[in-house]
Amino acid sequence: MKQLMSGNEGIARGAYEAGVTVAAAYPGTPSTEVVSNLADYAGVYSEWSPNEKVALEVAMGASFGGARSLAAMKHVGVNVAADPLFTFAYTGVNGGCVVVSADDPGMHSSQNEQDNRGYGIFAKLPVVEPSDSQEAKDFTRLAFDISERFDCPVMLRVTTRLCHSQSLVELGDVPERPLMEYKKNSQKYVMLPVNARPRHVAVEKRMAELREYAEQTPLNRIEWGDRRLGIITTGIVYQYLKEVMSEVSILKLGLTNPLPEQMIRDFSAQVERLVVLEELEPVIETQIKAWGIAVEGKDLFSNIGEYSPELIEARLLDKTLPAAPVLQRDIPPRPPLLCPGCPHRGVFNTLRTMRVAVIGDIGCYTLGALPPLDAMDTMVDMGASIGNALGIQKARGEEFARRSVAVIGDSTFIHSGITGLIDIVYNQGQTTVIILDNDTTAMTGHQEHPATGRTIKGETTRRLDLEALCRAIGIQHIQVVDPLQLDLLKQTIKTELERPEPSVIIARRPCALLVKEPVRVRYYVDEEICNGCRLCIRLGCTGIHWKEEDKVAQFNPDNCISCGLCPQVCKFDAIKTVEE
Repeated sequence: MKQLMSGNEGIARGAYEAGVTVAAAYPGTPSTEVVSNLADYAGVYSEWSPNEKVALEVAMGASFGGARSLAAMKHVGVNVAADPLFTFAYTGVNGGCVVVSADDPGMHSSQNEQDNRGYGIFAKLPVVEPSDSQEAKDFTRLAFDISERFDCPVMLRVTTRLCHSQSLVELGDVPERPLMEYKKNSQKYVMLPVNARPRHVAVEKRMAELREYAEQTPLNRIEWGDRRLGIITTGIVYQYLKEVMSEVSILKLGLTNPLPEQMIRDFSAQVERLVVLEELEPVIETQIKAWGIAVEGKDLFSNIGEYSPELIEARLLDKTLPAAPVLQRDIPPRPPLLCPGCPHRGVFNTLRTMRVAVIGDIGCYTLGALPPLDAMDTMVDMGASIGNALGIQKARGEEFARRSVAVIGDSTFIHSGITGLIDIVYNQGQTTVIILDNDTTAMTGHQEHPATGRTIKGETTRRLDLEALCRAIGIQHIQVVDPLQLDLLKQTIKTELERPEPSVIIARRPCALLVKEPVRVRYYVDEEICNGCRLCIRLGCTGIHWKEEDKVAQFNPDNCISCGLCPQVCKFDAIKTVEE
């Protein structure tokens, strides 16, 4: 039976067919749907972990316990999980384990564009790269066999376009797979130096065996065509190439670490011109050049951004890239905005009007950095806001602390903000931290986390008490406010900024998309009173817009959910209510 599946759904199906019984992840686009889909399969324990390091450690434990397991994360999540990943390469597995790394060429939803094939080389792990949803399923299934055959975790490297595009997938059988026997083996699993030294020897032996395997695995194949041009490629780019240049000779690599040296040498010897086609870093190209083989690659293609069929045509067939369509009139810019009724909007509008420096973090609230709110100074990585804020305070003194805050979401705080808050208390900081608690992991699609009190399957569980946690860390002043009550919010921020010690404000209101309350009040603008100050427009909400011809604000009844922010910011009482 065939079924239309995204790449992420294909990975989940492949893991299920391979007999995975434990899966863990922290949601991160473009990887989120892998484990959320696995959670729907009977007999698979799935979880949203607090962060990627914990997710991998859960998958490692399951592997040690004899189960086939999977951990999924986006590319920057592997940075968080790198500590256990590198040692996992030494311990090896019991039950097979696959680590899904979802890279993001083009940075559709990420802060950088790193190529995680480098992790495979650095950690000395096999890296498998599918090119469509069918291969996502098949290669995932095969990756578990490779994991157990070579006693190592396997990295399945995918990219945004593969994760989210759909193609037909032939479903396979789901055989019964008993647990591997669990045996105490401290020499293999206890990584004291005395045990790690011989395990390093085992890693090098494994890599030698994998290099032999790379030469004969069905993951790598040659498709002979016109031998005047030979192209070595991998992943989704293979599909782009087949779309525009199917007649050339192609060496398609599904196993990109280690590379099949002899296969590449034989292929290169039989073509007149050799080109490597790979998104982001010249991983394959660099190795081929190190072998002394003449090859083209990044001299034709950039290591920045996504590739496309049109780009390949332009670079290899000397075709002109299609011109951008010309519009009859300019379209006004549409920056991404917070949703109508978003509880974060009140926080950022208040901080902007108070002229407070905002040290930011990663989440949908990062949109508060964009116009028209313009209310965030920095954003680096998950959990960085709190440590960054302390560092700036230590650099610039307590006076700066009195006019700066760190903002962080509830899910992000649990992910990696807790240790930063401990640091502030321990090292006598003065920072005020605002936890934007909207009761979900909103940016990646409303996944649960420990402070929602619900598991990935929606089951009720013990709810993490953020207030009690902050008190246990040593925070003496904790205020909980509704971020849509602007006067109270402003006064609370002002009070906490004046304290000569750290404090926490929890701005608590559920995500507007999570709890959709019926609209009981409608607003309109009294055009006789409105003087065009645009304070309501500065909120950056699609529920209200500027009517240029009349020089007044006007509500969009289809978007406005009557959250009540507009009448609070209007200083002239021009926004009135109409009972429905």
